[in-house]
Amino acid sequence: MAQAHWLMKSEPFKYPFERLVRDGSTHWDGVRNYEARNNLAAMKQGDLALFYHSNEGKEVVGVVEIVKESYPDPTTDDERWVVVDVAPLVAFREPVSLGTIKADPALSEIALVRRGRLSVVPLTPAEFRHILALGKTKLPPRRSGRSAS
Repeated sequence: MAQAHWLMKSEPFKYPFERLVRDGSTHWDGVRNYEARNNLAAMKQGDLALFYHSNEGKEVVGVVEIVKESYPDPTTDDERWVVVDVAPLVAFREPVSLGTIKADPALSEIALVRRGRLSVVPLTPAEFRHILALGKTKLPPRRSGRSAS
């Protein structure tokens, strides 16, 4: 099965990428939109996601790996909501701003812009690779052994 690529938003005052690096891993909780929830539920172990600081900064700052597939969100008793576990893979050498993404013709169809209200969106492999290149960032070898794209 082909690896999927995603973009996950977090407000940096609530949970910045640097905290994920310190924590080593976390469950991605609090998603309360059905489309974003369905995206979480579709994630597979080994998938990669860009970590985007929303509201403040508005930039891609790192890459995370999905290390555990969806399970019930422990922050609610409502079984409709799920989480996945993520672990940091690499910080971007140069953050990639929303303005840069919007101005880039190669990213004209990216879900970050087309579905801007969603906190979890799919990316094409080409979009994922292009944003890595804009951030001058290379993926390190991974324990899962899955290819980078």
